[in-house]
Formats: sequence, structure tokens, C-alpha cells
Amino acid sequence: MSAFLDALRARLGEPGLLVGGDLSAFETDWRKRYPGRALAVARPATTEEVAAVLQLCQAHRVPVVPQGGNTGLVGGSTPDDSGQQLVLSLSRMKRLREIDVANASLTAEAGCVLADVQAAATGAGMLFPLSLAAEGSCTLGGNLATNAGGTQVLRYGNARELCLGLEVVTAAGDVWQGLSGLRKDNTGYDLRDLFIGSEGTLGIITAATMKLYPVPKERLTALAACSSPDDAVNLLRLARERAGDALTGFEVMNHASLALVARELPQLAQPLDAAAWTVLLELSDAESAEHARQAFEGLLEAAFEAGIVQDAAIAQSLQQARDFWHLRESIPLAQAQAGLNIKHDIALPVSAIPGFVAEMDAALARYLPGIEVIDFGHLGDGNLHYNVQAPAGVAPAAFLAAHEAPINAMVYDAVQRRGGSISAEHGIGRLKREELAQRKDPTALALMQSIKRALDPLGLLNPGRLV
Repeated sequence: MSAFLDALRARLGEPGLLVGGDLSAFETDWRKRYPGRALAVARPATTEEVAAVLQLCQAHRVPVVPQGGNTGLVGGSTPDDSGQQLVLSLSRMKRLREIDVANASLTAEAGCVLADVQAAATGAGMLFPLSLAAEGSCTLGGNLATNAGGTQVLRYGNARELCLGLEVVTAAGDVWQGLSGLRKDNTGYDLRDLFIGSEGTLGIITAATMKLYPVPKERLTALAACSSPDDAVNLLRLARERAGDALTGFEVMNHASLALVARELPQLAQPLDAAAWTVLLELSDAESAEHARQAFEGLLEAAFEAGIVQDAAIAQSLQQARDFWHLRESIPLAQAQAGLNIKHDIALPVSAIPGFVAEMDAALARYLPGIEVIDFGHLGDGNLHYNVQAPAGVAPAAFLAAHEAPINAMVYDAVQRRGGSISAEHGIGRLKREELAQRKDPTALALMQSIKRALDPLGLLNPGRLV
């Protein structure tokens, strides 16, 4: 490999190639489940350099693992332990290329941190609505490669719905210039949608043109206590009826989720007394603060009268609203501090969620008494993070090793019976690759494999992930 590394160094310069030394930040995933060993880490600064890297990889038959912020949860962006895979980090590609306010669009490179993209939009008097817990470190390219969801999908859609155009480097090192700001372009296959969600297995996203929106005149956030998932679903229906598109967030947290946060992060205030289910709602109003507050108070009053809410708290300041969201977004951190756990990022029809929760909570309690279900997520779009932790006194790592496969089978069988998906927003990576092979429609899987062979005939792009 010395000739390959010498050629990379000549093309990228010393800052652009890391060989030897401590590469653990690039070799270990966020959950620390998939540690690997990289041949080297390439850090191109331009699209042309990305193309040059891939051309060299083709010539020397070197597999490539693309990496953004390395915040993924399914083992899709770290190398295996062979020492033969090149990590291709997009972290130096951080240029904001254009903000077009009249077209309500923004073009940024793949290595831009999501929070910086949000800030750039805000600085231009616009809103970029993609928002998730890792936004301080995840990158735009990774968000698109995994079709990230987050907390405002209910109103604005996933990363796919927010994307107008892409710049992509193919496996052969060719550059597709698809950075269009058009809302309509009916000139053939939609290549953009092909690369979004492909987890770096078909090409490397180097830049994207994204939609922007007007900044709401007012945002109001509330917490509401419900006694059951049925009541939470009824509250969602009521909120949609009364607020329409003004409803931009509808999150749910079971009692165990917030109890875990209280144990692991006791410094975080919890405004409501313990409830079976706590809903976090956000309304974004285009008219005025007064109009927003009247609408919110009317919604909660109707919910109290219908008996579907037992308690509620409306944020009285921007800081308090942030605290409400921080409480919700701290659940994954609390889980990480508590130790390894069995994660499920599932999607279901909203109407099927209460039945699923009732069935699975009971089944898991029978399977292993004392097991703890940490159930939270984006109820408004049908996405639950239905996570399972060890009973008290059981080592998390031992619990994971002994019980992950049977619990996954139980959960995914129940999801499939209800027409759901085993991956709502985290992707497939290595973690769910075998599950996908078993559960995906065979025709769909065959089409995916055909596309992979057509665009990456040597199988060098993120091998062993997704398909």
C-alpha cells in the first residue's frame, strides 16, 4: 500500500492525510460498538480532491469508508478491523457556497456542521428546519447520506424533503454537478433521491442545495402529561385539527425515559410530576405571539376537557423552551451513561403505536422480569426509539450479548405485522444489514443490489454496509 499512500500524500498534502498515530476518533463509532483499524484517513478539502482520492482507490482497489461527524448509531461510518479500509473524512469541506434568499435556498459543503448551517440560515433571516440531538457535531453530508429525520419532520419532512440538489463524486471519481435550486425539474430519473439515504454505498455527497423557510413570528413549546399512548395519539389528532401546519413538533417520552434522565442527569429540571407518558409539543405561528398563545391555550384547554391530558406546562421564555427540548434530547445521553442497551429506531403507522407498545411492553416483561423499556421519539411522524435496558444489577454488556438477537426478533416481528419499518431515521449500516436482508421485500432488495453493482462495480464504497 505504500505506493497508494504516497500518491494520496502527493495529491492531498500532509494536512490531508493521516497515517499512523492515534486515529481512534475516526476508527470508533459513537456507541463504541464497532471499533476498527484504518489504513489511513484521507481529509480532502475540495470536491476535486475527493474525486482524486476515489480515482486512486479505484486504481489500487482500496475500499473507502466515507465519514462525516461520526455520530451514526448503526456502525455505518467506521472501518472494519482489517487495516485495509481508507476512511474518507469530509470534515475539511466546510464552505457555505451560497445563500439565495429570493429562492429560499442554501448551498453548503458536506462537512458543514448542521448547527452551523442552521446559524447561517438564521443570519440571513431564514430558517433551516432540520434539527436533531447531534446537530452540534453531525454534518450535512452525513444527514443526507442517512436521510436524517429529527424533531421537525412532522412539518418539514426528512433531509430528503429538504434537499433540492446534490453534488456527488461517483465510485469512479467522476463528479455529478446536480446542485440545482429548482423545485421542478422533470428531465429523467431523480438521481438526487438515489444518493440520499444510500449511506455512502453509491457515491460521496460533497455539497447540497437545501430548502429554507420563513422564520416563524413565534414558537411556543409545552409539556403535557398523558396517561396512555392512546391519549397521546388522541392529543396528536386534536393538535392537527386545531393547529394544522403550525404544529411543528410532537415528541413523546414514557415514564422510564424521564426517570432514567433523572437518575443519570439529575441537574436537569423536570417541570411536570411523573406521568405515564409526557408529550412535548411545539407550535410555530406565522402571525403573532398573541395568536400563537391563544391557539396553544385553546388546544390544551380542549385536551383537558376531553380527558386526554392531566397536566401541562407552557414554556414562558425562550430559555425555558430550550430546557424542555434539552430534556427530551438528553435521553440518548442518559442511556449512553447508563451503559450499552438494545436500540430500535422503528416506524409505524401512528394508529398502530398504542397496540404495538401494549403488546411489546407485556411481552418483554414476560421474557425477562425487571427489564426496562426506554420508549421515546417522534410520535407525530410515527417514529419510536423503542430501546431496552438491562434489569437492575445485570451488567449492560452481558445483557446486550445474551439478549439482543431474541429481543430484536420480537420487536421487528411486531413491527412488520403492523406494516412498519425496522429503520426510521438511523439507517442500516452494519447493525441492521442482516435484518434488512431477511425482512426487506425480495424484489426491492434485488433492485437495490442491482443499483449497487451498476454504480460501484468493484464494491469499494462502504463495503459491508447497507447491502
